[in-house]
Amino acid sequence: MNYGLYLSASGVLTNQYRQDVFANNLANVNTVGYTPDIPTLRQREPEAREANAPSEFHQRLLDRIGGGTLPGPQRLDFTPGPQTPTGNPLDVALAGPKSFLAVRVNDPATGRDATHLTRDGRFTMDTAGNLVTAAGGHPVLDVNDEPITLLPNIPAAISSDGRISQGGAFVAQLQVTGVRDPQQLVKKGGNLLGFTGADMRSPAQDATLRPGFVEGSGVDSIRALMNLIDSNKALASNAKIIQFHDMTMDRAVNTLGRIG
Repeated sequence: MNYGLYLSASGVLTNQYRQDVFANNLANVNTVGYTPDIPTLRQREPEAREANAPSEFHQRLLDRIGGGTLPGPQRLDFTPGPQTPTGNPLDVALAGPKSFLAVRVNDPATGRDATHLTRDGRFTMDTAGNLVTAAGGHPVLDVNDEPITLLPNIPAAISSDGRISQGGAFVAQLQVTGVRDPQQLVKKGGNLLGFTGADMRSPAQDATLRPGFVEGSGVDSIRALMNLIDSNKALASNAKIIQFHDMTMDRAVNTLGRIG
């Protein structure tokens, strides 16, 4: 077995994974409330250790080299994006970096409703008077996990503490929630975050809102582009080393093998 070839192959695969993550971040540089992904890598154990082989199969040199790299757990970067005014009284931006808005999402496959979280505070009112997300039309939840219904033809306003009023009268309290372990959240598509298991919502450390604003993408376009270029260079370097190993084996078999 050409150990170096396998190490370079693992470098190609892990850097291809990094490239995909960074490219997706860059593609969402203008997505409202987008939470960027952070790819991580982990060291792979040498083959003998990974297979828990007997000591006679261990090779000191190869064990010191290691077994290459593998993709590690993917994490989320909750650094808030820039806030920009919209002029829409139903739009809100979150002040806390790890606070979220709760919405109800129906799964068409099962027909069941589930609570998801988002930092996209672009809201509107549907034909039934429900307060829904502008992207996806998902009902926005109040502090009691109930959809918020507004009165038709009456202007609504949202205060910095999440109180929704119409005509000066209180209507509902917008739910702003935290999460016990935000890194356990998983992306569900459509700029929504879901739970891997049990509901992990907890009181938000900062439930302050900024009405009339929305939060932009958390992606730093320059950094994302540099990361993409870096991962592409690393991928190309490992691919060239694979070609070198292939050429070396070809000479070993077809040139040195004919000697004598």
